Amino acid sequence: MLFMNMSILSSTDLHRIFEKLDTNCDGFVSLEELNSVLQRICNTSSQFSLEELESLVEKKSLDFNEFLFFYNSISKEKNEENRGGDEDENDELERDLVKTFKVFDLDGDGFITSQELECVLKRLGFLDESSGKDCRSMIRFYDTNLDGRLDFQEFKNMMLITSV
Repeated sequence: MLFMNMSILSSTDLHRIFEKLDTNCDGFVSLEELNSVLQRICNTSSQFSLEELESLVEKKSLDFNEFLFFYNSISKEKNEENRGGDEDENDELERDLVKTFKVFDLDGDGFITSQELECVLKRLGFLDESSGKDCRSMIRFYDTNLDGRLDFQEFKNMMLITSV
């Protein structure tokens, strides 16, 4: 489900993710490194074993181009599954957005603050210590009611705007 939403990522975003996943800086993402992030972002029913990943990619590690191919194939497969299913695509997207919102709403108050955004992105390995200002800017940019945090509707608008 998250892979469907991940199709909004640009090549630049994917390159940044690749660099973060490549923890040993060898220019390759090992299946262990890839599986580590998949376990953090996927619910337990969606996780892959290392053997399943290896059978999918037929390699023990991926360079950037292979990583892009892996990402695109999973995104394409997920989108095809969603189009062919009986479930209304909009309902599934809404449920995915609610689940994703809850990941960032750490205290469960129905809002995402810049501190919560920063905490989750750091935990996923996508931010370093100096990126707090970026999170504040992102919240301010999409905070249409100017209360300093994102409610679900503002979060949904942000996710749908960036996917266009």
